[in-house]
Amino acid sequence: MAEQSQKRSRRKKKERIPRQSMPVRLPEVRNKDFDEVPLGYTPEMAQIEAQRCLQCAEPKCVEGCPVHIKIPEFIQLIVDGEFSAAAKKIKENNTLPAVCGRVCPQEEQCEQVCILGKIDMPVAIGRLERFAADYEREHGETEIPAAAPATGKKVAVVGSGPSGLTVAYELLLKGHSVTVFEALHKLGGVLVYGIPEFRLPKKIVASEIETIENMGAEIKLNVLIGKTKTVDQLLDEDGFDAVFLGTGAGLPMFLNLPGESLNGICSANEFLTRVNLMKAYREDYVTPVKVGKKVAVIGAGNVAMDSARSALRVSGGESEVSIIYRRSREEMPARGEEIEHAEEEGIIFNLLTNPVRFIGDEKGYVKAIECVQMELGEPDDSGRRRPIPIEGSEHIVEADTVIVALGTRPRTFISTTTPDLETSRWGTFIAEEGTGATSKPGVFAGGDIVTGSATVILAMGAGREAAKAIDEYLQG
Repeated sequence: MAEQSQKRSRRKKKERIPRQSMPVRLPEVRNKDFDEVPLGYTPEMAQIEAQRCLQCAEPKCVEGCPVHIKIPEFIQLIVDGEFSAAAKKIKENNTLPAVCGRVCPQEEQCEQVCILGKIDMPVAIGRLERFAADYEREHGETEIPAAAPATGKKVAVVGSGPSGLTVAYELLLKGHSVTVFEALHKLGGVLVYGIPEFRLPKKIVASEIETIENMGAEIKLNVLIGKTKTVDQLLDEDGFDAVFLGTGAGLPMFLNLPGESLNGICSANEFLTRVNLMKAYREDYVTPVKVGKKVAVIGAGNVAMDSARSALRVSGGESEVSIIYRRSREEMPARGEEIEHAEEEGIIFNLLTNPVRFIGDEKGYVKAIECVQMELGEPDDSGRRRPIPIEGSEHIVEADTVIVALGTRPRTFISTTTPDLETSRWGTFIAEEGTGATSKPGVFAGGDIVTGSATVILAMGAGREAAKAIDEYLQG
């Protein structure tokens, strides 16, 4: 009875500690540059936040994490002041903790099922993960993990996004030889071309990739599998024993509306790639990108928020940037934090608004969007209320730059050159759940190329599962 009373007392004490806010840069300053917006916890903040953890006997947060990080254990190490040890504990399950601590939707995963969240704000697990990873890197305490003895087996990893990097890391640990093929001129996939610097500094991505390179991975850039060489050539001619496909979903989707081919209209993929990977916002780079005085971003997911906030920064904070979305704020799929940051920075939200055609000038450039007002009906298959046009509500929204951020689908380079690789009607690879095994022996797949556009941590979870299956396949 005394022990139970002490546990209740400890819980009550921790409930009184408020969740620690993370310092952020001022909106009127940050909306003009690409420096990181959140500043991270100080050691003191991190230890206070870590003390809120109840250290549950059956932690639901671990179940809520796609890669099953030992969350109570790493948080306790932060409480104890063992910050680098906390980072190493995270890395037992997560190859990219500094990345995930910044961009993963913890509020829908580990933090959503945090027991403390039933009576108070959940523990800020993502912020603590970021703190631990940053501390280890900034203090030069990152270690290269020891690999098992060489097995003599060769694996080709196609794509260097979250799933591919995870597979490479896990298989290198097992002693297999790994070659990573990347179509672009830099490693990182969506982490470098899709997520802006102010949300995910590229030096963070480079640092975490460096570990994989130091473990002995062979890197081949500017190689487009399916064009430069095929999957069959990797297996039959290059001597690879297995292939992992983690090529993501990089083909943009459009509205197919009248006038969509006008100059000044582009996909979020093109815009963000030029800004993030090619540094088009910097005057000293030769691939500049410009936006007009009135920018409209169509969509309301994280990519739409990234596009809108990037466009504002490209203009030096001078352009009027708006989001056009056919549902209400409650249905917006972007993370709450990203929506709040966008609002703080001056992004305008035109909600319950749907484009019907684009209007151009005499030179073929977009100058406006004809839109219709919407109202919400009954929920559709996504669980969100279906938007219904309001008759007679047509109106004009001025825009001289339009960025379409409506999602992506897989490119077909590999599927068209590998006929025995089964795909779905959406173009994604069909892979066995839990292993990533495809219809082609020795070929595995994971991440967005299987699920369609999803989160970084879900892609990493698929990578871990596939790596385990590939290792077993190679042993067999």
